[in-house]
Formats: sequence, C-alpha cells, structure tokens
Amino acid sequence: MKYSLKKQQGVVLFFALIILVLMTIIGVTLASNSSQSLRMAGASSERVGAKSAAIGAQTLVLKNHQGESMASIKTPIDIEDEQFRVSSKIEPMTLVDVSCQRSSKAYSVDLVNCRRAEVTSTAKFGRNDNGRLTVVSGVEQEVFTGSES
Repeated sequence: MKYSLKKQQGVVLFFALIILVLMTIIGVTLASNSSQSLRMAGASSERVGAKSAAIGAQTLVLKNHQGESMASIKTPIDIEDEQFRVSSKIEPMTLVDVSCQRSSKAYSVDLVNCRRAEVTSTAKFGRNDNGRLTVVSGVEQEVFTGSES
C-alpha cells in the first residue's frame, strides 16, 4: 500500500506543474491581448486628433483666402501650418468661369458665374509621423461674368 501511495504523490505533482504551465500561458496571452488593445485605442485616438487638426487647418485656410483672394487663384498654393502640423493646398479646378451649381434663376440676367477650387489638407500622425489623414473640400466662389481678377 505504501508503494502505490508514493507513486500517486508524484502524479499529483506532475499534474500540478502542467496546470501551472497552462495558467501561465493563459496569463501571458491575456496580458499580450490587453497591451495590443491599448495600442489600438491609442492609434484610434491619434487618428481622431489628426482629423480634427486637418479640419481646423482647412477651416483656417478657407477663412484666410475667402472672397476676392479665393476667386483670383490661378495656380496651386501650398500652405504649411506648423501649429496643426498640417500641410494644405488650394488648387483651382477650372481655368475659366463656369456656371454655378446653385440656382442661377435668382439673377435677372446671366451676370454671375463661379470659379471652383479644391482645398486639400493632410495631417501627419502616429509613430514617426507614418500616418496620413487627408480632408478634401470643394469651394465654389461666385464672380461677375467676365471679371479677370
């Protein structure tokens, strides 16, 4: 009887070690998944911040170039905004005046045309600024027909 009892004590130790190894593997896996989830949440937060910066820089570009300034753009303009870490570009879409997309029935005669431009703002984010987020908007500026400013 004593002989079989000693064999059983060795078997219990063996199973206890196996369970300990399995629990360690499960613990390491859960810690790894948790770390990955934190990195993904951080990347998502940086992307939201980059989108806000790009939209803010684009709004500032549109505000600074509204009216006659926007209507007189003939060649692309590159703008670097160090505050938002965003690069923006205003590019005319047409070289000639075109009819406006809004209803022209508000005018008694065809005195108003439009000039169109595209405003692109690109924000950098992430580790080593490897991420890029671009916001593009179209602008239509009303001008009197035949004006060459």
